[in-house]
Amino acid sequence: MIYLILSVFASSLIFIIFKLFSRYNVDTFQAIIINYIIACTSGILAYTSPIKIDTIINANWLYSAMALGVIFILIFNLMAITTQKNGLSVAAVASKMSIAIPVLFGIIVYQESTGFLKLSGILIALVAVYMTAMKTAGGVSIKKENLIFPILVFLGSGIIDTSLKFLETNYVVDNDVPIFSATIFGFAAVIGIFILSYKAITGTLKLSFKNILAGIALGIPNYFSIYFLIQALKNEHMDSATVFTINNVSILLVSTLVGVLFFKEVLFLKNWIGIILAIISIIMVAFTI
Repeated sequence: MIYLILSVFASSLIFIIFKLFSRYNVDTFQAIIINYIIACTSGILAYTSPIKIDTIINANWLYSAMALGVIFILIFNLMAITTQKNGLSVAAVASKMSIAIPVLFGIIVYQESTGFLKLSGILIALVAVYMTAMKTAGGVSIKKENLIFPILVFLGSGIIDTSLKFLETNYVVDNDVPIFSATIFGFAAVIGIFILSYKAITGTLKLSFKNILAGIALGIPNYFSIYFLIQALKNEHMDSATVFTINNVSILLVSTLVGVLFFKEVLFLKNWIGIILAIISIIMVAFTI
């Protein structure tokens, strides 16, 4: 349970840092690339065994880590597009509702327990995510031509969580968690560096110390959010449906409350109802551990 709590803390810290990005006009894309470099470095430093390139190259999870690195940076850009086309609330809902994918995967593939209390808690969690994340007076309003973006965010976010569970179960041993996480961020960083290099060549890149500092601040909690999540998934006393439900709902809950307390965000009645439902869902799912 301690790893799950630490994962929620690290992920919520990411939210706070992103909020500060907008306040200090940080170039988010530049900061994200630096963040991947720092997250990769954090994993390398956390790896207690001597790092051998041959070991990484021959690892069963290498190609999967490469694919996840690509998906990481793609989903980031898709979330940015979704926010621009449909609003921040739609992007948040699409991202967090994706817990349905790894939860269903765990239940179907790994035959995880599905008692009435737990299933009810998961369903309530999905409702809570929608109501808490929807920070507009109305509901979701999406033009047909823009519908593809939140759908891709939903699928991509779900694929990331599901892949982490599958790889943790079948390929990644305990000692390899730091270097596995570092490899994912490393490939995301490589792609980002290529994009930055292209911008530099075309004369559209303007690096600043502020963006680099912001990326460093983001990279450390970003690495540990994944590291602690994978460690939580290794807990024999909690199945993945429980971990993902509690993790995602708790992150949204903490992030929302931080937004109210420190960033003076205004919540509607449905948001407060969502917060109450989120607390209820966490208790119901956790009670079945």
